[in-house]
Amino acid sequence: MAIRIGIDTGGTFTDVVAVDEDSGAIVTTKTPSTPGDPAEGFMAGIGRLGAADIAAVCHGTTVATNRLLEGRVGDLGFITTEGFAFMLEIARQSVPDGYGNSYFWVKPPRIVPAHRVRTVGGRLDHTGAEVRPFDEESAVRAARWFREQGVDAIGVCFLHSYAEPAHELAMREVLRREHPGAVVSLSHEVLREYREYERSVTTLVDAAVKPAIGRYVAQIADRLGDVPLYVMTSSGGVLSAAEVVNQPITTVLSGPAAGALGAAFVARAGTGSDVITLDGGGTSTDVAVVLGGEPTLTTEGTVGRYPSKIPMIDIVTVGAGGGSIAWTSPEGTLKVGPRSAGADPGPLCYGRDAADVTVTDAHVHLGRIPPHLLGGEIPLDVPAATDGLRKLAAGLNLQVEAAATGILEISAWNQANAIRQITVKRGLDVRDFPMVAFGGSGPLLVCRLIDVLGLPSVIVPRDPGNLSAFGLLTVDVRSEYVRTHVTREPSPAALAGVYADLERQAGEALDRQGFAEHRYLRSADLRYYGQAFEVRVPVGAVDPDEVAGRFHDEHERLYGYCHRGDPVEWVNLRVSGVGPIRRPDPPVRPPGDGDPARARTGVRRVYFEDWADVPVYARERLEPGDLLTGPAVVEEFGSTLPLHPGFTARVDGHGNLVVTAGERIPASEEGGDR
Repeated sequence: MAIRIGIDTGGTFTDVVAVDEDSGAIVTTKTPSTPGDPAEGFMAGIGRLGAADIAAVCHGTTVATNRLLEGRVGDLGFITTEGFAFMLEIARQSVPDGYGNSYFWVKPPRIVPAHRVRTVGGRLDHTGAEVRPFDEESAVRAARWFREQGVDAIGVCFLHSYAEPAHELAMREVLRREHPGAVVSLSHEVLREYREYERSVTTLVDAAVKPAIGRYVAQIADRLGDVPLYVMTSSGGVLSAAEVVNQPITTVLSGPAAGALGAAFVARAGTGSDVITLDGGGTSTDVAVVLGGEPTLTTEGTVGRYPSKIPMIDIVTVGAGGGSIAWTSPEGTLKVGPRSAGADPGPLCYGRDAADVTVTDAHVHLGRIPPHLLGGEIPLDVPAATDGLRKLAAGLNLQVEAAATGILEISAWNQANAIRQITVKRGLDVRDFPMVAFGGSGPLLVCRLIDVLGLPSVIVPRDPGNLSAFGLLTVDVRSEYVRTHVTREPSPAALAGVYADLERQAGEALDRQGFAEHRYLRSADLRYYGQAFEVRVPVGAVDPDEVAGRFHDEHERLYGYCHRGDPVEWVNLRVSGVGPIRRPDPPVRPPGDGDPARARTGVRRVYFEDWADVPVYARERLEPGDLLTGPAVVEEFGSTLPLHPGFTARVDGHGNLVVTAGERIPASEEGGDR
């Protein structure tokens, strides 16, 4: 057998999926994550499969994500053009939440403080022509200063290096000679676009995560031996381990991107190509939108407080996972998150002397999840959860059940607000989209989200806790390249020349990764002359008029208007080099006899509106065509679906559970929009 394995390392569990490339058979498992050494959990997951003939391993990691979210960027140094030492301090003029907040807003610390910035003489203009030569003497002083200060991670961003990288390459040679132990990131290699602030921060983020990613990937590659290792990138592809070490910033949303792609795969095979995705984990919930079968992309994303201009799947993250902590504000109100109990010590019900009540504790007290996880491998201490909830409820003057349901209600509204950010704020009507809910905690609140948001349905795929790991096996190898080329009078020959150079770079990267078959996807960022931001459109043949027409159409779709007679300015040219892989085929299962009683394993006391004996079903015994009516609980190895009264769950031909609500009163008759 030739086995391909997908491994997604989360904050609580490491999820593993193996696909037999010959038979199409799929095997899934989970193992606890090991935050102290994530590579231990990684190898433990492979060990649980017992697979001998492994063709490749695809990995989604949160190593870079967590470092940025926690602000662990280390001692960075920054080298830039003489006269621009305070580029990071000036930043951009925008203030979060609008200018009404400007009086109260405090500018966050810069990624590199001013005293660790050094400047070097020399200057290029916007065409790449040299205005002043590179000043090697000041470059040597800067390199020696960083060596003396013990600053070993350095980002270099010179003005207009996107047009001509000669000065940055000269700076790297000086650093190699004067400070050979330094890890260096050059802006023209990280992000060859104009806008020096965003390019600088993106380059510094790359330098900040490069040592950690390099060590982590090297550890795993050494343990795998000759087995090829690929790592998920933020834009929806995978790169070989050797390429990722040179482009570590591409992994900053590695884990969440894999989940969105897995959900897109489920949607294409089932309900359609447009869905909302919800990935519920132990620490956070990630939501995204899939349009036309592909997750939407952005180059305006941030990770933590750091803007990153690299292409990434447009994901909104909220601190509303199973481990999110419930607490009482100084005003005496109940709050949930964003702090998380993590994997260690975890929720109170883990029995590890934790001190805080979590969302998982509320679920287990109310009976909505079983008194164990992973099919009984991890027993849960229900009395410990109840005792913690009782103390929290006493401080709020509430009954225990009211406190527990309040925790879940707040968590559901936190998730709903994240979904509104990714839909309503982008001009999409959330009521038009089914939702794919996955992750260990993803299905737990779907009935409330249907009510709160007016969703038409929610799809819970098979093995929802492992969908992110499965998503790693559904994507091609991708290498992304970009070049700024600002012009209002595009020459087809000049555009074709830039695209050819970008395709050459992408092809060389694919060759290094062993791909004989190459595909190239061209796109361009365009805008009306005078605008500050661009709209990306696909480019086939280099026909400026045809591409401008696509820009007008896309501008009208996004913003409701366009100006077809106005001049259009080309800004950035992009190429994605694609090395295609063999995707697993979604299995179609024959219908059953229509009687879900075969899957019933018993009853359990569960609290919805009140305590009641509720039937419990084993997910693996359900067959296509089965229909469950709430109240009920559906359990499987890695996740649980509490089906509230008035909701139904139907098993479709792929084994997905499609959850819908019963007859609902129209919003107009309720006196307002839901």
